[in-house]
Amino acid sequence: MEALSIIADDLKLLGDKTRLAMLALLKEREWCVCEFVAIFDISQPAISQHLRKLKSQGIVKESKRGQWVHYSLNVEDKPYIRAVLDQLPDSTTILSLLNKETVVASCE
Repeated sequence: MEALSIIADDLKLLGDKTRLAMLALLKEREWCVCEFVAIFDISQPAISQHLRKLKSQGIVKESKRGQWVHYSLNVEDKPYIRAVLDQLPDSTTILSLLNKETVVASCE
């Protein structure tokens, strides 16, 4: 039952459309917190909270560069997450749905 609980908890995180969109974007490259703030038009603490939840389940990993934290996918051991991500639109489509044709962020 433990494995089922882990999978259920992981999949619950995908029930949030912001987190699902973040993961769809992360399929193609790593992203900085500041870029997600620009894309989703929500506060940096709210973005960090979403990413913290994904990181706590091991779905994303982080790397610090100066004051900024960059996130990337970490789903090699989670084929059920990969299966969901394979069904999601690409980053161009996601950005278009969010009315963000280009991402201008001040990470540097």
